[in-house]
Amino acid sequence: MSLRNGNRRRFLKKLVGVTAASAMPLQSVFARRQRDLAFYHTHTRKSLSIIYAANGEYVAPALDRINEFLADFRTGGIKRIDPNLLDLIYDIREYLGSDGTYEVISAYRSPETNAMLRSTRSGVAKKSQHLLGNAIDVRLSDVKTSALRDAALAMKRGGVGYYKDSDFVHVDVGRVRRW
Repeated sequence: MSLRNGNRRRFLKKLVGVTAASAMPLQSVFARRQRDLAFYHTHTRKSLSIIYAANGEYVAPALDRINEFLADFRTGGIKRIDPNLLDLIYDIREYLGSDGTYEVISAYRSPETNAMLRSTRSGVAKKSQHLLGNAIDVRLSDVKTSALRDAALAMKRGGVGYYKDSDFVHVDVGRVRRW
């Protein structure tokens, strides 16, 4: 099997991750490294690159900054983003061997924004996980959205919606389902 530069690096990264994960409990793996995420918000055009967990603990000021960054851009409403969602998108990026930036289409939605979207678009859930801070609609800058969808589905840790025409993937930490 011939692996070239980037493919070889991704393969080795996955191999090390799988080996490490199988050799020790997940919390032990989590405790040994920092977890970071990079975001670009497509509506506000703002960026954030941040370490949100270190030494097995979440970094409270970093979570606060993420909550502000992923606020409802229409109303300014802020909600606590579930750290499990951050872990999920971190793990998806690692699974894919990506160093990319998450391009955010939507994260937290206020009840007002959700009601407005429901009245103007189809497919917006009345009890959306976005209302709870449990969902994010994203692309990953260096990965095809179909691959992002497949990785999210492989995780089996929540809902996954694929919007091929709009070129984004919905990921949430609600019950496991797909659309």
